[in-house]
Amino acid sequence: MSSLGGPETRFSISIEPDEAGYVGRECPSQECLGYFKVTPGTGLSGQPDCHCPYCGHAAEHNQYFTRAQIEYAKSVALNAVTGALLKDLKRLEFESKPHGAFGIGLSMKVSGRPTPIRYYREEGLETEIICEACSLRYAIYGVFGYCPDCGVHNSLQILAKNLELIGRMLDLAQSEGESVGQAIVANALEDAVAAFDGFGREISRVYGAKATDPAQVGRISFQNLARARRKVEQLFGIDIGVGLGSEEWSLCLRCFQKRHLLAHRLGVVDAEYLRAADDATAMVGRKIRIGSDEVRMLVGALAMLGTYLHDQLKS
Repeated sequence: MSSLGGPETRFSISIEPDEAGYVGRECPSQECLGYFKVTPGTGLSGQPDCHCPYCGHAAEHNQYFTRAQIEYAKSVALNAVTGALLKDLKRLEFESKPHGAFGIGLSMKVSGRPTPIRYYREEGLETEIICEACSLRYAIYGVFGYCPDCGVHNSLQILAKNLELIGRMLDLAQSEGESVGQAIVANALEDAVAAFDGFGREISRVYGAKATDPAQVGRISFQNLARARRKVEQLFGIDIGVGLGSEEWSLCLRCFQKRHLLAHRLGVVDAEYLRAADDATAMVGRKIRIGSDEVRMLVGALAMLGTYLHDQLKS
């Protein structure tokens, strides 16, 4: 009897999680082939499809094995087959010694080793996320992505996390000296604008197919809120300013203009700032004032504005 157990032998090969509990996945779409990781046992139970975090492609879970995992599985099966074959051939070894002066001796020896197993390691990724919609733990390159289980895009969740971190920065600023505290508050303002700009660009891309001209969606910048408001209304028919009261909207415009001064003029006020920000406390040639409470109110306003834009685009 063959050591393999018969011609219909089946192999069950386990793909073990890495040290952090993640299992690698790879998008089967040839236009993507994005690599990500998920934690088995979290997320939805019995979800029929897996979603690629990068392109949103949905397919059955068994379509998402990585190339490294497939090569590993093949090598395990081949190792078992060649090992069994060598074992069977070993049973056929013989040696017949020569007899007499002109006798002929015969022998058969089997040598060799089973095909080696191609082990692999899961890749390290940049961002670990717990989906707020279904609790799946997953890891991706970059920051934004669709949940592999429920398919919900994480853009609003990422914005909330970034704004939460900025709130902690402002708390830290209160415990520092005046000069260090002011620097932290200025950094918090810049981070808040960057977080919303990144969110706005991403959520617009996700729903870009709804735009009147999808090719123009990638050109939207949310670093200038007034311009972004006009562009979003032009492409999506959504007035993002409606998501805030007039005072909150004015606060956002003023803070975004202050961020512009920090980034391009080391915080020194110019005539363009006075025209755009309507800030009665500012003077040309003087450094702009940025208060911790002001930035904290900005964080709250951006959370509301982000939720409004997300909900309007999704509806």
